[in-house]
Amino acid sequence: MAARRRKNVHPIDTRSLREAAARLRRGELVAFPTETVYGLGANALDEKAVAKIFAAKGRPSDNPIIVHVSDRRMLRRVVKSVPAAAEALMRKFWPGPLTLVLSKRSSVPSLVTAGLSTVAVRMPEGIARDLVRLAGVPIAAPSANVSGRPSPTTAAHVAEDFPDVFVLDGGPTAHGVESTVVALEPRLVILRQGAVTEEQLRKILPRVRGAGAPRRTRRGAPAPPASPGTKYTHYAPTRPLILFLRESSLVAYAKAHPKALVLCPTGLSFLFPKQRILALGDTPKEIAHGLFAALRTRRRGSELLALAVPRRGLGRTIMDRLERAATRIV
Repeated sequence: MAARRRKNVHPIDTRSLREAAARLRRGELVAFPTETVYGLGANALDEKAVAKIFAAKGRPSDNPIIVHVSDRRMLRRVVKSVPAAAEALMRKFWPGPLTLVLSKRSSVPSLVTAGLSTVAVRMPEGIARDLVRLAGVPIAAPSANVSGRPSPTTAAHVAEDFPDVFVLDGGPTAHGVESTVVALEPRLVILRQGAVTEEQLRKILPRVRGAGAPRRTRRGAPAPPASPGTKYTHYAPTRPLILFLRESSLVAYAKAHPKALVLCPTGLSFLFPKQRILALGDTPKEIAHGLFAALRTRRRGSELLALAVPRRGLGRTIMDRLERAATRIV
């Protein structure tokens, strides 16, 4: 039997989209599906509306928020200029799951950017872009979850965390992980691994590389993050999660802890004949798509056990999320 739809969750149709757009223009919050994860949105140019995002999520004020635009005209309302490298990436990946960090206009409240002179911006696909267009204003939207929890990939996930927020139900999201975030200046760097891989980016800009250790101030404290999702604890499930770097270690631990729930590639299920397992699929795309739902699973298990994947392509993104979610790494 299908789960009953909650009162604050609305199917995607013309009426609900118009209602959501009107709410955003009035300074209210709306949760909506993007191609990556569900977002909790507010008018990016309305500081009071953006403050509601931080309050609802329990989000630290020094954690910047991505701004979503529907077209190039709206982009010009929030950024001062677009470097040639950014143009090249936009032509290839926009609309899509790529966020670019660009110099911001004064119209963007400092709360959106955590006081930085730059703004993280992207043009989403599908329903999300339609909603931004209907609202007529750029939409600031982090993932629609209480801060620290796994990002939501279904409307039901959002409703668990925000039972009073207007939620548009677009079904499961396509990618299941957040957008990739790239800074263009002073150097090309990937600030957050995401749905667009390093390999894909290098085909357009061969010099782009992943970020190293977090920057620090002269006094040794961490510098303000230039990208969402790079400073604070993220993606934590309600139970302990142990990440195993070796298959043999996972198998041995699972045998000694029969009440644990094993999150594993489908092709390795045979290694756990007497265990509780949750198969994630076999390809990196399948694993990425189902990862956050697995971290939110209500299936029985005293703890969650996961296996590392090779750090290439989407594997870098998967490992980034697993490492941030893990209670410990073995």
